[in-house]
Amino acid sequence: MIYLDYAATTPLDPAVLQVMLPYLSADGAFANPASTHGPGYKARATVEKARAQVAALLGAEAAEIVWTSGATESNNLAIKGALEFHGRRNAHIVTSRTEHKCVLDTCRHLETQGARVTYLKPGAGGLVSPEQVLEALTPDTVLVSLMWVNNEIGVVQEVQRLAPLLRERGVLFHVDAVQAAGKLPIDLRETPIDLLSVSAHKIYGPKGMGALYVRKKPRARLAPQMHGGGHEWGMRSGTLSTHQIAGMGAAFAIAAERLASDAGRLSGLRDRLWQRLQALPRILRNGDPGRAAPHILNVSFEGVEGEALRAALPELAVSSGSACSSATQEPSYVLRALGRDDELANASLRFSLGRGTTEAEIEQAAEKVIKQVEWLRELSPLWKP
Repeated sequence: MIYLDYAATTPLDPAVLQVMLPYLSADGAFANPASTHGPGYKARATVEKARAQVAALLGAEAAEIVWTSGATESNNLAIKGALEFHGRRNAHIVTSRTEHKCVLDTCRHLETQGARVTYLKPGAGGLVSPEQVLEALTPDTVLVSLMWVNNEIGVVQEVQRLAPLLRERGVLFHVDAVQAAGKLPIDLRETPIDLLSVSAHKIYGPKGMGALYVRKKPRARLAPQMHGGGHEWGMRSGTLSTHQIAGMGAAFAIAAERLASDAGRLSGLRDRLWQRLQALPRILRNGDPGRAAPHILNVSFEGVEGEALRAALPELAVSSGSACSSATQEPSYVLRALGRDDELANASLRFSLGRGTTEAEIEQAAEKVIKQVEWLRELSPLWKP
């Protein structure tokens, strides 16, 4: 099996596993980090070290990192929390049609609570321009939510240009940075984003662990969505999972060390894969290649049926879109928003690369895809060379 689905999840880094293990046994630092005794203080020190490690990758302060169970919770806390604090009725949100499901579904839920949402349509390359966002603002706009890197097509939005423009207008800016953290340089000291979501398992950390960056100056105010013991400065109650937090911190520290080298290697492999696939006629690259994240390549293949294509590639772990949308069995809403019809959107593959991807695997994957697409086209009565 050739694994090319790193955008869905990554394997746990062995070094991260070793960091986590001492917090899982009876003779380790298993205590509740909120407890006021020696073992509790030791666990708390681990939590704060990890908080600083996550903050370092993002160019943030440790006190601006709030632990969550993952990016879905982070996005919910950011969007619902911002609107609830400011009052949902008549509140306005601006987002795009190509956001992750957890953002779109959260916005649709808030519409049932009296909020208004503008869903911007991206251009053919997947980009939402800052000018589009500014034109959509109203006096009631509380929040703009855009992902930094699209999880299906890998396009990089112009969040660094948009952020200061929203700051000038007093509008909160939330960014889903799940596919950007560890892939692109992020410096929140320079880019005035108010809320930013990240996840551990996208950069070789444990599943079920994430964080939300909440800016302190000027302060981004949120209403908590989980109530209990007032943990995480009252924004997210619940006993902290020390072993997972330690793992996330270690994963982010490793990502900071490898950021430039990983990005350079992965972009080279991505470009090689695209070059090899162009041996096939009538294929389309989805997403603006001039603003592409290093690890994602999304390609549509004319003249084949999508389900048949995926069934013909049992040795390739690739996807047709987001893993979180796979249960619907529908063509990608992201590709349809870019103007692809249902047949072409369904006949698309997302290749996402990671640290374990080799040049040999890229060559083998390209060879398998080319062979199977040619075979399926020969069988199709609709294919006209």
